[in-house]
Amino acid sequence: MEIKQYLQENEERFLTELFSLIRIPSISSQSEHKPDMVRCAERWKELLLEAGADRAEVMPSDGNPLVYAEKHVSDTAQTILIYGHYDVMPVEPLELWKSDPFEPEVRDGRIWARGADDDKGQSFIQLKAFEYVVKQGLLRHNVKFILEGEEEIGSPSLNAFLTEHKALLRADIILVSDTSMLGADLPSLTTGLRGLAYWEVEVTGPNRDLHSGHFGGAVANPINVLCKMMSDMQDSDGRITIPGFYDDVLPVPQAERDMIAQIPFDEEKYKAAIGVKALKGETGYSTLERNSCRPTFDICGIWGGYTGEGAKTVLPSKAYAKVSCRLVANQDHAKISQLFIDHVMATAPDYVQVKITPMHGGEGYVCPIDLPAYKAAEQGFAKAFGKQPLAVRRGGSIPIISDFEKILGIKTVLMGFGLESNAIHSPNENIPLDILRKGIEAVVEFHQQY
Repeated sequence: MEIKQYLQENEERFLTELFSLIRIPSISSQSEHKPDMVRCAERWKELLLEAGADRAEVMPSDGNPLVYAEKHVSDTAQTILIYGHYDVMPVEPLELWKSDPFEPEVRDGRIWARGADDDKGQSFIQLKAFEYVVKQGLLRHNVKFILEGEEEIGSPSLNAFLTEHKALLRADIILVSDTSMLGADLPSLTTGLRGLAYWEVEVTGPNRDLHSGHFGGAVANPINVLCKMMSDMQDSDGRITIPGFYDDVLPVPQAERDMIAQIPFDEEKYKAAIGVKALKGETGYSTLERNSCRPTFDICGIWGGYTGEGAKTVLPSKAYAKVSCRLVANQDHAKISQLFIDHVMATAPDYVQVKITPMHGGEGYVCPIDLPAYKAAEQGFAKAFGKQPLAVRRGGSIPIISDFEKILGIKTVLMGFGLESNAIHSPNENIPLDILRKGIEAVVEFHQQY
């Protein structure tokens, strides 16, 4: 039976099963939903077994349980590990929802509910594609599933689980549906994610706040010093001046730059949408390259002195800043963190004292576009959407993807089907039924081509 016919004949059952997952309020960030996490994991186990898995079980971790399942075809066949997460974001503010977030509704050709896209809906795409190739006798490789319940809180238990179960999770490629496309009529594959390094900087001058009339001009103002130190972190071309910062940055292949150049982008609309008259970034790169495949330096917050109503002529004792760098693949966040600390401490003037506290970090990731699994994903999108997908690097971070590579030694293909209009993490999250169907068709073709 062709996949389109299978989808049509089974759509009512599919929606019933998906809705059974969505109705479970598996909010990982709220302790009162701890029992719901277990219920959702158990429901995933049931659905995986019904879809054709040889084995499925709910496995404990230091936090919420994980669901593992497998289908074994041959000892000599390739193995795909499919990752997803069953936890969802909180739903507040409730008054902005047009329907109950945990009572899914179909309206205007979309499913409206928390988790409809992120990530129950997208993980369900993987489940149903797996079901089809198993039941039609088309599966040619081994398949494993791992579904976690803590992605929305940073996956604190996942690395220990991966380390403990490396043998169980052995595979040739990881497939993830938890990212987005450029548009419903513009399919794309995410090929890169940026890493992150983050610090808090504290600059201390005098031992107390001083009268700016009595001491101004004779004593260094920590806010002035902090602002100067941070502004010196970039030159006039937008390049970061920390020695060694770019040592491990790999150039973006020209083939990828050519693909980025094909992405429809209206710079005037972009500026108008965010209310700026001009854009600023690293010389020699386009806007889409700057915000996806080049590293950045940003002051995320800065404070000190008097900020209350009215005037207070004070020379403050302390100034603070929150600082972040988005990193690209091959940059180690711990190394960059230390380079920043060393540079600041070496250049700090003796009229202030500086303290730097590293906050957190994660690695970037790049998927080579010549991987056989990437090519199979391309063919899947082309079959389902009628056009070749573009390769797109994203500016955000998903640290677990680099963790997979570090701990398991496996590359990941990010085969996501989300749209900006799906409003993930926001009220009225949704997924178009048409995208759900095309997603299943695309993953089925992936299984055929890999």
